[in-house]
Amino acid sequence: MATLNRLAILDDFQGLALEMGPWNRLPPSLSVQVFRDNLADQDALVERLLPFDAILGIRERTPFPAALLQRLPNLKLLMTTGERNRAFDVAAANAQGITVCGTPSAGAPTVDITWGLILGLLRDLPAQMASLRAGTWQASGASNSVGTASEGLTLGILGLGKLGTRVAKVGQALGMKVIAWSQNLTAEAAAAAGATRVEKAELFAQSDVVTLHMILSDRSRGIVGAAELAAMKPSAYIVNTSRGPLIDQAALIAALKEGRIAGAGLDVFDREPMPLDHPLMSTPNTMLTPHLGYVSRQNFSAYFHGAVETIEAYLADKPIRLLKP
Repeated sequence: MATLNRLAILDDFQGLALEMGPWNRLPPSLSVQVFRDNLADQDALVERLLPFDAILGIRERTPFPAALLQRLPNLKLLMTTGERNRAFDVAAANAQGITVCGTPSAGAPTVDITWGLILGLLRDLPAQMASLRAGTWQASGASNSVGTASEGLTLGILGLGKLGTRVAKVGQALGMKVIAWSQNLTAEAAAAAGATRVEKAELFAQSDVVTLHMILSDRSRGIVGAAELAAMKPSAYIVNTSRGPLIDQAALIAALKEGRIAGAGLDVFDREPMPLDHPLMSTPNTMLTPHLGYVSRQNFSAYFHGAVETIEAYLADKPIRLLKP
């Protein structure tokens, strides 16, 4: 039978991991330690993690490249919440004899955040709430303070996979015209999702709202750059709940500061957690949320119940939800 002595749960920013999982099912001999901060320095991370033979990472908050794994000789079981993690070098881990597993995840809470940002931007909700609390009823003085209804607008979706398709269905229900593009999207697949496939340049030129739902890869990094932002209408918004580096950050900041687009809703960033002095913190016409796309009670319950199941299966020499390199 396999054995484990010490489990580290990383980056539990909200301190919910122990509350939302049945950790009491694990053997008393397995000690569990939770870390609520994020360590970016590899030397500090090695010093912290060296004693542990099991580690649970929450999504991609802490990457595990080969260089880090090689410095953790005691590690036997590496887990990630969710069914995949592009920040884990699974091949390198397997080569060291480390078992790498995932957990279930619940639904698509990212869709909620996407539409929260879209509707908040269109109706100027953050500014209106602040104005009301300051004593002004229906603030005026800026054109966007009136708000824009979603019906009749064009929603442009980059990436019409599982999440993009669900976002498209909400757009249709709100009476929006939905167009979509990705490298491999066909006209037939777009039509099946209730969207019209257009070329990338057309999507940025025609859309009133652009929303990204793509996996970050070498091919998609910076897929929205200065040219795409320049093609957008001055009244259009861009929303990113996928991965920060999909958008050229410098180009986006410039477009926002110069008023060349109406605004942006961002749940993901190049650097997370985002420091207070980050340039986006002072960029106008933005709604910024701290990567909440996957943060829901249902998802966290699935994550941490799944982590306990994974540990139980590993201890029984029957590992489950093995990640592929």
